[in-house]
Amino acid sequence: MSTTLATANAAADAAARCCVVVMAKAPERSKRRLAAALGDRAAVAARHLYACALEDVAGWPGAVCLAVADAAADTVLERPAAREVLSVRQGAGNLGERIEHVSSLLYRGGHRRQIFIGIDCAELDADYLRSAAAALETHDVVLGPARDGGVVLMGTAGPWPPLAALPWSAPALGAALEALCTVRGLRVARLGERADVDTLEDLLDARAALDRDPRPARRRLRDWLAAQPECRPR
Repeated sequence: MSTTLATANAAADAAARCCVVVMAKAPERSKRRLAAALGDRAAVAARHLYACALEDVAGWPGAVCLAVADAAADTVLERPAAREVLSVRQGAGNLGERIEHVSSLLYRGGHRRQIFIGIDCAELDADYLRSAAAALETHDVVLGPARDGGVVLMGTAGPWPPLAALPWSAPALGAALEALCTVRGLRVARLGERADVDTLEDLLDARAALDRDPRPARRRLRDWLAAQPECRPR
């Protein structure tokens, strides 16, 4: 077997051992900060971003879990196209508590390696997810840093340390999460930075990357952005 083929097989095996978790709310309850600029159209933006997340996990060789915030999200959100699709409720509390809840459910179900993403990052792709899965072969935790200081991805090969007290939705989150894991003796891998989308400015900044991205959901998001007066070049 050639070295290239062996490497590809190892990467595929690592991905197959990971469950990718998409944390999602109903579009009408997502993107509160974006709604300040776009009003009801923020829900449309959220639908486009969710479609991008589905595009990222389509065909994932391992399990994919859609972790929905509530019954409304469970009703309206399209299911991922993957080999094995799970569906769970996020539970109550802040984002850290909800991630812990979902993670514990999956862990008890035998899914010990987990990669959590949201719908905030149109720059994610399958290669980035595979890199995260590969990192969990040699590390306990993998983090995908966001350019604003948060994270666009967080993965674990075991139970998370307590996450509730972290500064969720704040620029200090990424550093605080990495510090918590390090203090607990966990080996942390960091991937390359990516931009997430929380505000109108983030959407405007994402246009250049979207212009270079040929994937269908990204093209639809780009075309929708081009039709919004607030997003047109000045």
